[in-house]
Amino acid sequence: MTGLLKGRTALVTGGGQGVGQGIARAMAKAGADIVIAQRRGEEAEREATWIRENTGVRAFALSVDVTDGEAVNAMIRQAHEQLGKLEILVNNAGGSFAKRLENHTDEDMASAFDLNYWSAFRAMRAALPIMKAQKFGRIINICSLNGINAHMFTAAYNASKEAVRTLTRTAAVEWGMHGITCNAICPAAMSPQARDYFEANPEMARQILSQIPVNRFGDAEDDIGPVAVFLASDGGGYVTGNSLQVDGGGHINGVAWRPEVED
Repeated sequence: MTGLLKGRTALVTGGGQGVGQGIARAMAKAGADIVIAQRRGEEAEREATWIRENTGVRAFALSVDVTDGEAVNAMIRQAHEQLGKLEILVNNAGGSFAKRLENHTDEDMASAFDLNYWSAFRAMRAALPIMKAQKFGRIINICSLNGINAHMFTAAYNASKEAVRTLTRTAAVEWGMHGITCNAICPAAMSPQARDYFEANPEMARQILSQIPVNRFGDAEDDIGPVAVFLASDGGGYVTGNSLQVDGGGHINGVAWRPEVED
């Protein structure tokens, strides 16, 4: 994919680790200049430094709490100023927790939507005038098989990620006339959060692996990154409103998602 995104510019939220890191590195290796937005500024700077030193593209770091609406607006503005243009937006920042549905509080649900849904919506809304003026935009939202298959004990995450999928399809319909595509990736790849889940639930991890047809867990950079690069490229210009399940086939029959939770 060398050169596929040469001259393009991208902002990746949660790009300092996990799936976001893999996507940012793949896009940088494909030639895109990158802004890494991460709540922990030192992680963002470390990743931006790695990208500059290993790929030769421009890379910048932003410390951003994406649950803060004003901070998200400032993030889009700063990324545009740093890059000179903003063509690719990857909304990857997010998180989940394991809890029985009936034990979810209003605050649990609200915080999940702040992190997983509102952050993506606000970033998309802020980026639209820029992309509309350019007559070009690629929006990639990271969603989850958890919501599609209604995995147990992650109701707040499931609901908020499914809201993002609906948002993605609606934006694809409304914004396509402006040269903007909007797609969702539902990935299955190792990340710090995934490792924590699997270490806490080793039997669940074993069962999940047995139900993945390609017989391995995904790698964020090698398996998820190239799909994001394609969607962001000129070749992806006729692909919009889709949810791509990049999971080694785990979605075909579903996986054994049952983390340990308190009663």
